[in-house]
Amino acid sequence: MTDDERFLRRAIELAASAREGGDPPFGSLLVGPDGDVLAEERNTTIRDADITAHPELKLARWAARELDPATAAATTMYTSCQPCGMCAGAIERSGLGRVVFALSAGQLSDLKPPAGPPAVRLEGPALYDEARRPVEGYYV
Repeated sequence: MTDDERFLRRAIELAASAREGGDPPFGSLLVGPDGDVLAEERNTTIRDADITAHPELKLARWAARELDPATAAATTMYTSCQPCGMCAGAIERSGLGRVVFALSAGQLSDLKPPAGPPAVRLEGPALYDEARRPVEGYYV
């Protein structure tokens, strides 16, 4: 068994624990550059009444707060399922170097009942000249 498989199995155990506790079945952990587990999380969206309480987001926030950039870049997140868009954005901003997941987003979709049309329509972009003014020069 490889280290990746061992840590993915732990993420799956955390997912099972989340489900047993009444939350959606997702779990994640962070492994530092030396192979030590730095932190573990489960989905707690129901228990916490917080739609953002995904384990990947909680760990990305922890990493951004607690790890220096070099350590974060050498850290791997193991997660039971491919991170959603919200979590992927947070992971990118946290500076983590690697994510290894068990189920892909497509495989997860195959395990869920068919979804209806999206509930929210996104419209835009609009007002480019006005919207760019507060942003211009910020990222230089």
